[in-house]
Amino acid sequence: GFEVIYTGLHQTPEMVVAAAVQEDVDVVAMSILSGAHMTLFPRVQELLKAEGADHILLTGGGIIPEEDRDALEARGIGRLFGPGSPTSEAVQYIRDWAASRSEDALST
Repeated sequence: GFEVIYTGLHQTPEMVVAAAVQEDVDVVAMSILSGAHMTLFPRVQELLKAEGADHILLTGGGIIPEEDRDALEARGIGRLFGPGSPTSEAVQYIRDWAASRSEDALST
């Protein structure tokens, strides 16, 4: 199962990354409905890298046009889910990601 840490609405990228590092999370999932996805996802990614936490999966969703999803995913952001995506799809994506990390750890 998953342990979810909800930090609330309107968190800055700095607050998101501070919570992720403090709580030693494996995944950060953000929901962005404001149209700021092309700023917020890259900023969180940059801050995670600066904290030495770029092993954390950064994923999420919201109202994100397909071309923006493609651009964000091309820069290393995890899969992004649009409106109407079943929660089960996001959960399975994270499970698959975690399983692949476990397999990678076993093979090294």
